[in-house]
Amino acid sequence: MGGGRGRRLDPLTKYRCKPAVPLAGKYRLVDIPISNCLNSGFNRIYILTQFNTRSLHRHIENTYRFDTFGGGKIEIFSAEQTQDSSDSWYEGTADAVRKNMRYFRVQDGDLMIILSGDQLYRMNIADLVEQHRRAHADVTIAAKAIPNERISSFGVMRIRSDLSIAEFFEKPDDPEIIESLTMDGELRARLKDQSSKKYSLASMGIYIFQAEVLKRALASCGSDFGKEIIPGLLGKVAMQAYIFDDYWEDIGTVRSFFDANLGLTSPQPEFNFYDALAPIYTHPSFLPASKICHCDLQDVLISDGCLLDEVHLKRCVLGLCSVIREGTVMENVLMMGSRHYESLEENTVSDGNIPAIGIGCHSYIRDCIIDKGARIGNHVRLTPEGKKDGFEYNGLYVKDGILCVGRDAIVPDHTIL
Repeated sequence: MGGGRGRRLDPLTKYRCKPAVPLAGKYRLVDIPISNCLNSGFNRIYILTQFNTRSLHRHIENTYRFDTFGGGKIEIFSAEQTQDSSDSWYEGTADAVRKNMRYFRVQDGDLMIILSGDQLYRMNIADLVEQHRRAHADVTIAAKAIPNERISSFGVMRIRSDLSIAEFFEKPDDPEIIESLTMDGELRARLKDQSSKKYSLASMGIYIFQAEVLKRALASCGSDFGKEIIPGLLGKVAMQAYIFDDYWEDIGTVRSFFDANLGLTSPQPEFNFYDALAPIYTHPSFLPASKICHCDLQDVLISDGCLLDEVHLKRCVLGLCSVIREGTVMENVLMMGSRHYESLEENTVSDGNIPAIGIGCHSYIRDCIIDKGARIGNHVRLTPEGKKDGFEYNGLYVKDGILCVGRDAIVPDHTIL
């Protein structure tokens, strides 16, 4: 599912959809679910898109190519007008699947796995399928234990000891209901966290359906899986939960996106991109190695093709082709880099007010996301300190306490913010 607007991630989604947002320097968010599928042995993948699709389509088409004889494929289905309906937009997650069912060519005995395109996690989906089949379930929902103080942002379920789902509430805010959903007993004892913290089980937005059950549900229920389809099926079909007790982050806000990326700079990050048995795939960059000259670096993740000259960086993630010039200091910064390098001639402009791509000399940047292609000049100071959420000025935004430099933004020399 890659069709949402991603309003909470704006301005990062101003020109791209959420699944196309760069991640960890060299990946895109959509690489995570696709890699989980491929590493689990599933290679018939359909991606449903709707808003700001060009970047996502280009990435998928350039990255995922299968041989003629293996049977694997990735197909992209965008919202479209048909003879049956002049309204081309998807009205929700379930409606997106409904409007494309004729293309999937599934039989009643088939399984359909539905994944979100904007989450960071590593899962062997084959284990999820095995439990679904062993339990003779009609629907299985992947569930993650979430602390009760955060649970009101999720679809929450109460399950029985055999993992069948007894109740399901979409984003509950009643304290009594939340307390009634708290995990206890044997289920709570299964979790890695053995503290006294209270947890409830949240839907991860990952579902397995028997194809015939999904067809019937889409014909009779609403347009959204969490709000209508799942509650509508509860008690009518065999519905199970699959408890996933590992790292999972729903990249829904600027803050969660920022924290997830900077968390990768830790010596032992919660999400491991270095698993040789389950790699995360992406488009090969064909870039030269990064060049680092006389720099002071602490907990920094550096992608291919970067040029760093006498800079001081602490807890930073640098995307492809990031250029940072002499004397610049950065702390807690996610820099997405650039789509290309510039020649010396391209760096020279007639009015002298447009900096080169990257970051100029003797600048200071903290608690910031710098989108692709940004041009930040010399002697610039950028922090969100003292600015309220909603602040906006010449391609600079403050959201969730993070300063965002928009894509292709120009920040002239001596700017202080």
